[in-house]
Amino acid sequence: MSGPARTAPNTLAGIALLVAAVACFAVLDTTTKIISLSVPVLMALWFRYAFQAIATTVAMLPSRGWSLLRTAHPKFQCLRGLLLLATSVFAFFSLKHMPVGEFTAIVMITPLVITLLASLTLGERVSVLRWALVIGGFVGTLIIIRPGGEQFSWAMLLPLGLVISHAWFQILTSRLARTEDPVTMHFYSGWVGMLLASLALPFVWTALDSWTLWAGLALMGFMGTVGHFMMILAYARAPVSTLTPFLYAQIGFAMLGGWLAFSHVPDELSLLGMCMITACGATGAWLAVRESRVIIQAAES
Repeated sequence: MSGPARTAPNTLAGIALLVAAVACFAVLDTTTKIISLSVPVLMALWFRYAFQAIATTVAMLPSRGWSLLRTAHPKFQCLRGLLLLATSVFAFFSLKHMPVGEFTAIVMITPLVITLLASLTLGERVSVLRWALVIGGFVGTLIIIRPGGEQFSWAMLLPLGLVISHAWFQILTSRLARTEDPVTMHFYSGWVGMLLASLALPFVWTALDSWTLWAGLALMGFMGTVGHFMMILAYARAPVSTLTPFLYAQIGFAMLGGWLAFSHVPDELSLLGMCMITACGATGAWLAVRESRVIIQAAES
């Protein structure tokens, strides 16, 4: 079989894994919004990471032994865990005050912010069209947030903090996934998040007397654990530029979750903003694929 023929199944598997991952994230976000109405946000955050840390350790340590902890980049593993925790903090507090669909749409400007960060900090050249897409994505975000509008509150700016931390998390994940064991990455992100969240736990702990709340916390932990592990596997099988367009499926899953759980349907302006973000992000991903093909063809000629 030729090289492309061999890589096609891996690419399709990567796409399937990523779509499944964003579906898990949509369930996680919807459940988080439900749970945050009754459980302190930082307490819910601790449960989410405790589930991942303990489940990964129990499932993998007996077969892997201490090799599970072996990594060539311990500092970057800890940094990745810190970035994921920061992303979760912004996400949990955002979901407490925002509809799931609108929140997810704002988060989806992350690939555009990655382009911006690559230009400002890594010195990468960004075309005029890419700058236009970045601006278009931010305009879509402003349409959803609507500063100065009747529905605007400062809490609606929280997803922008999430976008920054998530952009760096994605960049670091794609780099580490090339050489690091996915299970090891998953192990470190869970334990770093749990240990840091434990610092706040004594101040926010609340007794829970409802089995539905415990079930919700368990579901959050399970969906976060499975979703992030599938995302790592996806990045190990397919390039970021190939997978990025499929990240926008999460907006659809999130809108469905918001409708089923809260009977919420975004208004016309919010839908316009979502469409702008999706269109700009997907176009940016298409440009990345086209540019990578041009580079490959130039190298082969």
